[in-house]
Amino acid sequence: MELAERHISGMEKEDRLLRKQLILEHLPYVKSIVYRIAVHLPSSVEIDDLLSSGVIGLIQAVERYDPTRDNKFTTYATFRIRGAVLSELRSRDFLSRSDRRKIRALEKAYAKLENRLGREAKDEEIAQEMELSLEELFNIKKTSAISIISLGEMGYSKEEDSGRLMSYLNDTEPEDGLALTRIKELQTSLSRAIDELPEREKIVVSLYYWDELTMKEIGKVLDITESRICQIHSSAVIRLRKKLGREGLLDD
Repeated sequence: MELAERHISGMEKEDRLLRKQLILEHLPYVKSIVYRIAVHLPSSVEIDDLLSSGVIGLIQAVERYDPTRDNKFTTYATFRIRGAVLSELRSRDFLSRSDRRKIRALEKAYAKLENRLGREAKDEEIAQEMELSLEELFNIKKTSAISIISLGEMGYSKEEDSGRLMSYLNDTEPEDGLALTRIKELQTSLSRAIDELPEREKIVVSLYYWDELTMKEIGKVLDITESRICQIHSSAVIRLRKKLGREGLLDD
């Protein structure tokens, strides 16, 4: 074997070892992300399937990561893992048409009642407006928490639009100025919508999505039950979807 060929072969072996090391080091992220998402999923969803999708996302991250760009591998890998898991869930469409209708009806009930009252509606008032028991209302709210906002709902239905959005979220500047404007508009609207949440919902959203605490851990912080935290989180999701929809950032 020529010296140059041996050198290239050695580099390829070193590259394979580095890739393997990155995958092994970041496998715990796959498990963490999947189990955080699984909290809101029905028992019929197989966790092992989601773990497999997460691993595929991690492998794709290792293969596609560009170290010359200004973002850490862990940040990029986390994004790819989460994206792979959510794509798997979307492909299954585990929410029935009936579930989606109930979620939409709940969002409309919130909008109608709060517009009439001029304040945030209470669970009892929403239940009365929809002619439901509190238990039925909480079941719908629980279902709504696993309703995933897709890129298509945000107006990024084309593949090239989705690519621009993902590039921007990975700390890379999109070339299309219009895409950048739309993405910044979404960021601004979502930030404003979170600021407008009731204080307890805002705290739960912050602890769950920014500090990445589990529902159980948040319950301990706020000294309330885990099930109540799930209800608060569900209410926050509904309000955020409603606010984004009202600003034309989600399709009906």
